[in-house]
Amino acid sequence: MKLLRRQRPNTGAVTLLAAVVPTVLAASLIGFAPAHAATTAGASTAHRDQIACPRGFVCIYPEINFNGQPYVKRTVDGSVRHLPDYIRGNGSSVINNSSRTARVYQKDNYFGRHVCVGREGGTISDLRSYQLNDTTHSLRNNDTPCGA
Repeated sequence: MKLLRRQRPNTGAVTLLAAVVPTVLAASLIGFAPAHAATTAGASTAHRDQIACPRGFVCIYPEINFNGQPYVKRTVDGSVRHLPDYIRGNGSSVINNSSRTARVYQKDNYFGRHVCVGREGGTISDLRSYQLNDTTHSLRNNDTPCGA
């Protein structure tokens, strides 16, 4: 009777793969511009501090011109009556890469002054022009067009 030996997985290869994948992924993303960045003759106008806003999401950035670590909200998950502390009262620019409109409010529970950011790539690079810089407190995502 012949016994079959069970082979052990090559744990060294798994460890190497786990170490290499993040590096390869990071290297493959270098040079990618945010979804809103304009290009001229192939040159990107994006800054190094900019972080792209994914499709289907609304992103509120703590700095003007879409800089800093954004608050990222998937619109199909609904609205936010009280934004998280790190962005609450700190938003300075907004990107809406979703199929819904996004309204950013000055106060909790969708009260106070607000601005509507159009769907599918709508942007506001500087909330100061709307007197809403550093006063973001709530976010409403819905299907009502801006201006309605």
